[in-house]
Amino acid sequence: MATANVLIPRSVIRKGDIVTLKAIIAHPMETGFRRTETGGEIPRNIIRHVSCHYDGVEVFSCDFHPSISANPFLAFTTIATKTGPVSFIWTGDNGFRHVETAIMNVTD
Repeated sequence: MATANVLIPRSVIRKGDIVTLKAIIAHPMETGFRRTETGGEIPRNIIRHVSCHYDGVEVFSCDFHPSISANPFLAFTTIATKTGPVSFIWTGDNGFRHVETAIMNVTD
């Protein structure tokens, strides 16, 4: 099971502000091209897709490929519209799925 952190500004966010959202997930991102010391194949295990939903609306998404490093970090901006949940959803190989949610508090 992966662990993840979602970083949302703790200072006062006003409606219309541009907000930087950040997230990091602990994941090995194994490409499937490496071998063990004895020559055995290390199976592929990567995150394939990441999306972020703010108050139920997708505000960011991207696809990952084997060249992405372990423990991928994301940062992007969105516009604060109202108080609501921000959910990051990571999906990948072998049925991997992880969701982290935080509340973004917005004042008028």
